[in-house]
Amino acid sequence: MRPLLPAMSPAVLSVMLLASSVSGCTATAVTFGYSPYLEPIPGSITYGGKPRTGLRRAPVGSIVPHQFNDRAGRTVYETYVVEPDGSLRLVSRRYRYDFFDFD
Repeated sequence: MRPLLPAMSPAVLSVMLLASSVSGCTATAVTFGYSPYLEPIPGSITYGGKPRTGLRRAPVGSIVPHQFNDRAGRTVYETYVVEPDGSLRLVSRRYRYDFFDFD
């Protein structure tokens, strides 16, 4: 009598289980990291429209870093790129979680 499933090593079986579990995930809009779908949050330079000051003399493609604390008290690091019209495009957002904040 032949078994229904051929004998598999534990490594092959674990890879197959991992692949099947990951394939069920769906892509959603990302609010952090590097994504073309980043939206400004309260504290962002571009939150609520254009920034108060223009970047007329900044070279196109320049990187503008920005750091602030969000409503939850986390430190947020954002990176913007200067567009040809002088506007800023949000290209990345990272959070820093301070578990041991002694300040």
